[in-house]
Amino acid sequence: MRCVACNYKDTKVIDSRLSQGGMGIRRRRQCLKCSFRFSTVEEAEILDLTVIKRDGRREAYMREKLEGGLRKALQKRPITAETFHELVNQVERDLQRRKKNEVTTREVGEIVMNRLKHVDTVAYIRFASVYRAFEDVKTFQEALEHLARTAGAKAPRAKPKAKNKKKR
Repeated sequence: MRCVACNYKDTKVIDSRLSQGGMGIRRRRQCLKCSFRFSTVEEAEILDLTVIKRDGRREAYMREKLEGGLRKALQKRPITAETFHELVNQVERDLQRRKKNEVTTREVGEIVMNRLKHVDTVAYIRFASVYRAFEDVKTFQEALEHLARTAGAKAPRAKPKAKNKKKR
């Protein structure tokens, strides 16, 4: 690995530890020329996976697309970076467990929704509204009711306004 400071071709590994729920390795390195220290992260990558789009087109799996969709769904939600990366890793692990070279966007979407449901119900609804292309309020309400039944949660309702109490 090249040094990020001086671009020298050799560095030595000082320390290694598991990261990202055991799906990656964080390595602390030191340059053999300038002694600069830096960290690298190695993670498993899904290779040779083809995604079949709804219109029949095929394209190579891209982690960036998965992350982008999840970022949109989780935008302004109280999710840590660690939880986000673990979610992405869980989705990829589920894809790998299928042991197929091709996967449909429907399969990817279902895996994502199943994982999101357990992480953040608001993000789940956001993702589902785009993925399932809700066309009206009734379809959206049905999805909320289904979520409430399966997650054991109450369907979201508007909070009543607090009444102002006068001090005596």
